[in-house]
Order: sequence, then structure tokens, then C-alpha cells
Amino acid sequence: MKIALIICTYLRPLPLLKLLQSVQSQTVFPDEIIIVDGAANEETKTILSKNKFEKLKYFKIPDEDRGLTKQRNFGIKKVDNTTEIICFLDDDIVLESDYFEQLIKTYQHFPDALGVGGYINNEIKWDFVGDNYKPEINEFYYDGWTCKEGSRFILRKILGIDSNCPPGYSSLYSHGRNVGFLPPSDKTYKVEMLMGGVSSFRKKLFDQIHFSTYFEGYGLYEDADFCLRASRLGQLYLNTAARLNHYHDASGRPNQYLYGKMVVRNGWYVWRVKNPNPNVEARFKWHAITIVLTIIRFTNAVTGSQKKAAFTEALGRTVGWWSLLISKPKIEN
Repeated sequence: MKIALIICTYLRPLPLLKLLQSVQSQTVFPDEIIIVDGAANEETKTILSKNKFEKLKYFKIPDEDRGLTKQRNFGIKKVDNTTEIICFLDDDIVLESDYFEQLIKTYQHFPDALGVGGYINNEIKWDFVGDNYKPEINEFYYDGWTCKEGSRFILRKILGIDSNCPPGYSSLYSHGRNVGFLPPSDKTYKVEMLMGGVSSFRKKLFDQIHFSTYFEGYGLYEDADFCLRASRLGQLYLNTAARLNHYHDASGRPNQYLYGKMVVRNGWYVWRVKNPNPNVEARFKWHAITIVLTIIRFTNAVTGSQKKAAFTEALGRTVGWWSLLISKPKIEN
């Protein structure tokens, strides 16, 4: 299968270099690598000129095309017409050597796959406990594996507002568990949503839908929006054997206030993509969880190690929530 890799980058020349070095060592190499650089400076272009990579195409985009979703849509237009699969990777990722091989195997084993996601291997510590295990309230259990539960999920369990869906699916009141809560079982799971920075899709999908430009700049939750719309057209899968490490480089991220505001407003947008006409229970639970998460961040401002960042984000979440009373996001069709 002919595959293209699109990497949208912004102010991360060194992390990008590490990613490309891991791409270079793949057992299956992409047929083309498209770099879409949104930075105003020349650092990424300079470092790529000093480190040559096979089949790489570099594009420095103008201001009007800057932002994650715009850069992805720009990159898609540059893909060769004969390409079958388009892969997306964040620029602060390092792949295991058989990543693309595992993706292609998934498309071959599941011909109905419209998209396949990779598995982030370095964010959650899992323990295999087998079947019939009864987890404690501070544990999450799935398919024979368990991990420690975060405070936000523990509180949601206590309050009876935790998600009622498996990882990778969004409930009718949103706030579900992403595919990061699938265990490292080497299995392939059906899902409704993938993480955009470790995803791939059949090229033909982009004849029908595109990444929404509502999600400007950093583009928080643009992947959830895109995948929910893609799931209406076909099946998505997550292959836990297609592994990589994600290092969450701080460069190019928005400030914590804007991030907190985006969490709420973009989260509301994605919720309404999944459930355009929520009932009273779904409305109550979405708002309840949003308020609970905001309170936790305010608490982190007192007890956590990064007090200023937690307070600033909590303030952004609060402003974002109140802003919904005045001006709700307009959902694109």
C-alpha cells in the first residue's frame, strides 16, 4: 500500500529531527514525507537542510495557512494522487521501528478500516491482572489490564458521572476516555475516535470530509471532531502493536489561560458533534463534569507543583464555561 506521512510542525526543529530519524529506521518506509512548517523563523528549514532524509518534501506556509487543521488540509493537497493511506504524526514523537508495518497490516487484516491509529507507549503504566479482576476505585481495568486512576476519574466515579463507554468512544455527555486508556495488549480494537497526532486514514476519506478550521491555531480536540464525523462513514481501529513514544514538547503550545478556555469551548463543540440534541441528563452531566474538572484545577493551584499554571488554566476554563452562555460555537456540517 502506498502511504504518505504528513507532519505539521511549529517551533520544534529538534523534536522534529528526532522523529524523522525514527522514521528513517522503519521496516516499512513511507512513499513520501510532507513537512508543513508553520513557524515564522527559519530554524526548521535550516536543520532539515543540514540533515537529508529520503522522499522528504518541505513546505513553509504563509500566515493564512498557519494552524494545525489548516496545515493538515494544506498537506493533504500535496499528497500524490496514487497514495492510498495518509498518516499524521505530531512533531514531538519517536516511533518504534515497525510502526508503519503494523499500520499497513491493520488495513490488510481489516479491509473495512477507514482509519487506523497508533499506540502511545510511554504515558500510562499498565499491569496485566487477567480476567475476573475486581478493580479498586483508584484503578481502571480493561481487557485484563489495570492502571492507576487519576483524581478526576475517581471523583467522577464517586459522583456517578463517569463515562459509560469503552476507551475510544464518546458518551452522549462526552468527557469519555481516549484511546490512551486501551492497554498494551498487542490487540487491535474498534474505536470511534483516534488521537490526531498518531493517526492514519484512507486517502479517499478526504474526498468527503476535511479537518475543521473552527479549531484555529493549536487545534485542541480537532482530532475528536474529525474522527466523530469519519466514524459516520466507516470503521476506525486502534492497533496497540503500532507503538511510539510521545514526549509533549512545550514549544509551540498556547498559554495556560487560552488552553483552559479551549478545553471548555472546543469540548462543547465536540460534544455537540456527537450529540446535537442532548437531553436534560446529558446536558447536566456535561456541565457537571466541566465544573468538577475546573474545581480540580483550582485545587491544583493550591496543592500542586505548578501552582501558577494550574490557576491560569482553571481561570481559562471558568471564562470558557461562562462564555457559552453568551456565545456558543457554531457547528460545521
